[in-house]
Amino acid sequence: MIGDLFRAVEQLRDPRVLKYLLATVAISVLCVGVLWAGFGWLLTETTLFRTGWLEWVVDILGGVAVAVLTILFFPLVVTTVLGEFMEAIAAAVEARYYPHLPPGADPTVLGGLVTAARFLGVTLAANILVLGALLVPPLFPFVFYGVNGYLLGREYYELVASRRLPRGEADALRRRHGGTVVVTGIVITLLLTLPGINLIAPVIAAALMVHRFHRLRGERPRRARTA
Repeated sequence: MIGDLFRAVEQLRDPRVLKYLLATVAISVLCVGVLWAGFGWLLTETTLFRTGWLEWVVDILGGVAVAVLTILFFPLVVTTVLGEFMEAIAAAVEARYYPHLPPGADPTVLGGLVTAARFLGVTLAANILVLGALLVPPLFPFVFYGVNGYLLGREYYELVASRRLPRGEADALRRRHGGTVVVTGIVITLLLTLPGINLIAPVIAAALMVHRFHRLRGERPRRARTA
């Protein structure tokens, strides 16, 4: 895992990835802004108390809540939006570390949209339920990272695996190595919730899952002759 993570970070210098990295940063900043504005608007438009000073206290605490909710919901939103970059990033990783493999299949636009919509719906519903764990603060991190580790691990895995395997074979491979996929998903979730790092984390996550997927298939990275 550590070696694959280092390879994924090192891939950020690859000219074939750099343009997607810059686009990812821009889209990530936009996602943060939209989430922040959306949660902020919801808070300011909601009046919980008639008494002025109580409402003022709620607004102050709400500022903290907006920041927390933005961080918590960022992974699912940015992953959904950036799904279209996966093919190009995966191709760049394979060109550098798996040059002996034939080109992967291009996913269909319709298939990508269906997958993105399904992922967004399931993950949004799951994270709304996860918010209930805030009532038990010591339990919340375990629930949040566990649930999102499973969901993000599966989503990134399916995006990568769809380039190389039919759906049935990809699902069978994931079931045989479910623990590896979930642990990788937890690492991805952690990267996506670290302020600052989360702006470039989607690209790192995509490259990391490419390495993990090929290891599950028995492939090992080989250094290409050229970058």
